[in-house]
Amino acid sequence: MKTADIDYRDGALACRGFLAYDETKTGRRPGVLVVHEAFGLGKHAMDRAKMLAGLGYVAFAADMFGDRQQVSELPKAIEIITDLLGDPPKLLARAGAALDVLRQRPEVDPAKLGGIGFCFGGSTVLQLARSGADLAGVVSFHGGLQTKAPAKAGSVKAGVLCCTGADDPMIPADQVVAFEQEMRAAKADWQVISYGNTAHSFTNPEADGSLNPAILYNEKTDRRSWAAMRGFFQERFGA
Repeated sequence: MKTADIDYRDGALACRGFLAYDETKTGRRPGVLVVHEAFGLGKHAMDRAKMLAGLGYVAFAADMFGDRQQVSELPKAIEIITDLLGDPPKLLARAGAALDVLRQRPEVDPAKLGGIGFCFGGSTVLQLARSGADLAGVVSFHGGLQTKAPAKAGSVKAGVLCCTGADDPMIPADQVVAFEQEMRAAKADWQVISYGNTAHSFTNPEADGSLNPAILYNEKTDRRSWAAMRGFFQERFGA
């Protein structure tokens, strides 16, 4: 497997993403953007990029904070992501800069692009879909579902898969219902899978409840949601 740090920019902001793909494969293949959780681009998102590479995709993990900044304190993380989520054009520009890197890779079929995200990253890829980004599909894992820029009817090109915890207090049931109503109104191709006995950050093995009791890994839900993503992308990419 080939992995590399890739430097790129969003305007004046210097970013350092992480690329992973199977260098033994030939020809262009689907590319998947990976967007990290609220604490910055670190091991979790990069491990997921490697897992996607193992499935035959080219994966690029975005650096949404710049300078590959990683945050250890929850209040600081909330401050950063609140600023980005509260300014959809800024968020889309930041994600779009990373998506351009992926699209321009010689290993990637630019007609077959997708995105996945975790927590803040899930919110980010959903916003890409809402904006009408030319993606085959996006998958949100424990991502926030609210937005200041809801999808307009007919604008969503990407298929949407939302994997959420039924016991996640950060994404309560009314937020899920509002998202479903938004997707219906937008006439999107969407799915929501709600996993029982599951809280927030269920894909991250380092989520042990120490930062917040609701931030807790769930091995079973991690495995099930990843399998759902695999089937979703096989359908969306046609392979």
